[in-house]
Amino acid sequence: ILPALSLNGILHADIQAGVYNAEMFKNFIGALLTHMHPFLEPNSVIVLDNASIHKADELQEMVEAW
Repeated sequence: ILPALSLNGILHADIQAGVYNAEMFKNFIGALLTHMHPFLEPNSVIVLDNASIHKADELQEMVEAW
């Protein structure tokens, strides 16, 4: 289970059998950003740890474009 949380609860979640790879995580972040788009707050922050799938250049570009 992969949830995205806010102070108010779950924003988005996905369930996969097995492990996430970079492509699956990129799709998750894309869906999360689409879901968040109408509700963006000026100080919204996405926090990721140092997992290797979080370091893909394409993922960083997606988040920065958001």
